[in-house]
Amino acid sequence: MKLYTNVKLICLCMICLTLNCFTISAQVKTKRKPNILVIITDQWRGQALGFIGKEKVKTPNLDALASKGLAVTQMVTNYPVCSPARAMLLTGTYPAKNKVHGNANSNTAPYGVELPSDIVCWSDILKQQGYSNGYIGKWHLDSPHQPYIQTKNNEGGTAWNEWTPFDRRHGFDYWYAYNTYDYHSRPMYWDTKALRDEFHFVDQWGPVHEADKAIDFFDNKGNVRNPNAPFSLVVSINPPHSPYNTAPEKYQKAYENMPLDSLLSDADIPPAGTPMGEEYRKNIKDYYANITGVDEQIGRIIDALKEKKMLDNTIVLITADHGNCLGKHDEVSKNNIYEASLSIPLIVYWKGHISPDIDKKFLGSLVDVCPTLLDLAGLKKEIPATVDGKSYADYFLNRKGAMPTEQFFMGALNNNDTKLSSGFRGIRTDNYKLAYQRKGKQLNAFLYDIKADPFEQNNLYNKDNPQVKILKTRLISLLKKYNDSFTIE
Repeated sequence: MKLYTNVKLICLCMICLTLNCFTISAQVKTKRKPNILVIITDQWRGQALGFIGKEKVKTPNLDALASKGLAVTQMVTNYPVCSPARAMLLTGTYPAKNKVHGNANSNTAPYGVELPSDIVCWSDILKQQGYSNGYIGKWHLDSPHQPYIQTKNNEGGTAWNEWTPFDRRHGFDYWYAYNTYDYHSRPMYWDTKALRDEFHFVDQWGPVHEADKAIDFFDNKGNVRNPNAPFSLVVSINPPHSPYNTAPEKYQKAYENMPLDSLLSDADIPPAGTPMGEEYRKNIKDYYANITGVDEQIGRIIDALKEKKMLDNTIVLITADHGNCLGKHDEVSKNNIYEASLSIPLIVYWKGHISPDIDKKFLGSLVDVCPTLLDLAGLKKEIPATVDGKSYADYFLNRKGAMPTEQFFMGALNNNDTKLSSGFRGIRTDNYKLAYQRKGKQLNAFLYDIKADPFEQNNLYNKDNPQVKILKTRLISLLKKYNDSFTIE
């Protein structure tokens, strides 16, 4: 009887020990830092998403993800040009701090327009916290220098492409990227260990190849990341950036039977026979084909995470560097004050943490991505005090807390304008947009009621307009706050 009792006690102890082990294991599992996936597209305007219902574009994968995550329909880029937008996204700072006041190319190189090696990016902080970081695709934050790399984007009067030295990769251990290269059907890349003259070309549409490489990263093909560490991965996809006629045929066919007239209802599209009116008509179907193609690749990336059982513990953030007028308002693409240029997608997904919502009120800004990502990852204390952006992690997680009441935007600075006095500046609220544009000695002013007049057909600017007085005061305050020397007096 005594032996039976002892055996019984031993069994009970073993059961308790096993249960404790399971509990500890579960606790360790739940405390694991989340992975982070950031997908950046280029020149994708925020209105061109199927679930929004404003344009006849097909984005089934993003529509599905938006139904499960947070989609912000009033997201803007704070500088609608490639390099400045990317610098803001990575650092959470404006050009006065990050030094990227225009596109990084041979014209701006003499003025130091590239991301400083000593500025802190969210990727640097993740690296310090033990993350394995990867970067795939377009970087566009380094200035070309002579002798220029022998690639097509460096032919002609302006050089664009450049290798990124190892010490300028801001914590990204795995590197499969280029500075900027717009030949989407035969893209080129530098591998992690490749030197400046060791780039290679790929005979594959860029977005497809980059999705393949992202899936390889998840699989840890080639041992490119620490399998025991959380990871962050940026997939920076160039299309739908021009040229638009390079999307594979299968995506072009999705629009071939769609009547062109059905895509021309927006009031900001110039009439047929005008240069920009013809630009729009010539490219709109191809632009949509690129978007649909990229959407499919994003779907492949998300499906791969799900299949590998990584999606549940991964923060997914999808956005763009800027939009695309494509001829609207007589603007060929970006770098202007209009909604088609400023508006960009933002979809954030994190299963069990961010509840689904198509949010039409939140005034999102690209400069807020850096602090918000770090906060979502549990690194609020690590957010640099120097950031200009603000974390809205609480709002993303709980739909609680203060929402932004305004969005500051800027752009079109001269190549040599290190003092930040040229171009345009503006402020956008839920209802209105006030902007000032300097052309030589002339200062043009604009006020649009973006709710009543979403295509910005009626400039309501009058210095005595009550909204002008309110917004001008707020804009002056923002210029001072961000050490911006642009004047509107």
